[in-house]
Amino acid sequence: MRIKYTIPIVFIVALVIIEKENNIISRVSDKLTLKQTPQTPLQPSGFSHILLKRNGSFSSLSKMDSAFTLMKRRLENYSQHQEVVTRGRKHILLLATTRTGSSFVGEFFNQQGDNMFYLFEPLWHVEKMLTLETGGTNATAAAKAYREVLQQLLLCDFTLLENFIDPVPVDHITTSLFRRESSSSLCEESVCSPVIKGVFERYRCRTRRCGPLNLTMASESCLQKGHRAIKSVRVRQLENLRPLTEDPRLDVKFIQLVRDPRAVLASRMVAFAAKYKNWKQWAMDGDVPIDDDEVRKLKGNCDNIRMSAEIGLRQPTWLRKRYMLVRYEDIARFPMKKATEMYRFTGIPFTPQVKSWILKNTQASKETSGVYSTQKNSSEQVEKWRFSLPFKIAQVVQKVCGPTLKLFGYKFVSSEEMLTDKSISLIEEKVFNLL
Repeated sequence: MRIKYTIPIVFIVALVIIEKENNIISRVSDKLTLKQTPQTPLQPSGFSHILLKRNGSFSSLSKMDSAFTLMKRRLENYSQHQEVVTRGRKHILLLATTRTGSSFVGEFFNQQGDNMFYLFEPLWHVEKMLTLETGGTNATAAAKAYREVLQQLLLCDFTLLENFIDPVPVDHITTSLFRRESSSSLCEESVCSPVIKGVFERYRCRTRRCGPLNLTMASESCLQKGHRAIKSVRVRQLENLRPLTEDPRLDVKFIQLVRDPRAVLASRMVAFAAKYKNWKQWAMDGDVPIDDDEVRKLKGNCDNIRMSAEIGLRQPTWLRKRYMLVRYEDIARFPMKKATEMYRFTGIPFTPQVKSWILKNTQASKETSGVYSTQKNSSEQVEKWRFSLPFKIAQVVQKVCGPTLKLFGYKFVSSEEMLTDKSISLIEEKVFNLL
């Protein structure tokens, strides 16, 4: 009698715990009706074969024993995974906006070595798909989708991301992952499939030629790494990522990279000339209409960046010791010092490989420092924008992004002479993080 009642009770307790874990792992956007398929060991394989029947009984005690043993093993595996997390696995999210130097800073983690799994802009696919389907990105739907995809990727699960890749991967194999070559982890020998005859050169990795990417192999490689990092310029509000800090499987830390909005605009006018043709026209021969949609968009971007930073710098309970603000200008001037601080913040060893890469790539020649290059002569990049952005455009940015400039310690200019005077720094010396 003792055995008869004890096993079901323990079994039901175990079932409740497993079901709770399942709910966490398989959270998917309801509005977008995204469908997931099993891919990695962390992905639930389904428990329908061992659940209680509707009448609450099993056909035999041996089946119950088998089910209980399987559940116990699953619980032990989950506990072991939790122990790995507490032993030091870190999950890093580098958040920025376009033209803030995020590709350059992302290399600080991409170059860390064999113990880091780094992804470059995986949310590009999500944004593209949502834009195509709706004719524009719905902020609420996008925020939810971004969060869910990031959560799964930090757990080494690519299946949710696959829903957004076009064309849809076949058997988890794709030739269309955005900027695969920018992730050393996706170009390692373990995930580098043989080159298929006729495959275009755009699938070439930096260090070797690889065939289409097998995302199952990428997932397995990710699970073997000690740490995981993702760089993204598409998250608008830090608050939207709060659930990630509440996931017991993650030890996530956020690094928010910011840059002088005047410099960002100047860079975008060069890199995205077609999209910023109005700004270029205003810069050449006209006053800027302050109520124009492009100006309102600029203000909205500045406000989002500032509000996220204000939340992070306040250090609410859910962000305590999880948030770091870094200015691009400080990294450009003191790359080794700032990289050291970033690694100290993440709790990840600052490897000689990263140090070597920084030394090599902060002293690039003009021939190697193009618009999209991660090789920069950092000392020359800091305030280069001051000699290409007209004073009247700088004034507009100061008007609509004033609170953002003040928060991050960027000085206002009051004249054309002040704007182009190299002897006057527009960067206040400011400490943001008490590490």
